[in-house]
Amino acid sequence: MNDHQLLRYSRHILLDEIGIEGQAKILAGHVLVIGAGGLGSPAAYYLASAGVGTMTLVDHDTVDLSNLQRQILHTTDRIGQLKAHSAQQALRQINPEVHVIALAEKAKNERLHALVAHADVVLDCSDNFATRHAVNRACVMHGVPLVSGAALKLDGQISVFDTRDATSPCYACLFPEDQHFEEVLCSSMGVFSPLVGIIGAMQAAEALKLLMKVGVSLTGRLQLLNALTMEWSSIKIARNTACAICHHR
Repeated sequence: MNDHQLLRYSRHILLDEIGIEGQAKILAGHVLVIGAGGLGSPAAYYLASAGVGTMTLVDHDTVDLSNLQRQILHTTDRIGQLKAHSAQQALRQINPEVHVIALAEKAKNERLHALVAHADVVLDCSDNFATRHAVNRACVMHGVPLVSGAALKLDGQISVFDTRDATSPCYACLFPEDQHFEEVLCSSMGVFSPLVGIIGAMQAAEALKLLMKVGVSLTGRLQLLNALTMEWSSIKIARNTACAICHHR
């Protein structure tokens, strides 16, 4: 770590729980972020500012005026640009030392598995069950911890699924793929802008803790936030030994 980095990350290094060793782990880390929207924006901002060595950011969509109420990676003058490229531009301004790989695509099947296999931590910042389940399957197969967040209207949730731990559930243990869950999008129901900031920032915090191997992660716990009352609920999640995705462990 050079003098410039010691100064840039000094407020981390001052923390006994992080120090130079923990910051070095962040600098060496590779995080895969699926989605550069409401959740991905604050998550990516904090990961970049913290100095994550490599960030692969996947989003096929373009910046729309309606995104700007909450998707803080993007700006008015970048409306119409691909979100992945807009995000890359913003993150370079925050921290040019971070290697940002911007992928303007829908990562599916073999491509998704290849991306997950090369990551140390995956953040699911998507907005639909199909993507969440696909990301979960890849994380289970490659033994990569998954930080999953969601936000709609005034309700948010976050958990960590780390199947390197034999007792940890996977996302499908909580939301089985063969069960129908109503797909509701913020484009039709709305979402409170600071809510995605809260959940996305927490996703970044959980990812950094996993990279540094410090603290206690949200593995086995689902945190639920009602932003109208600012009340948190915590639900324990048990591994489903009959889960079709992670039963082979």
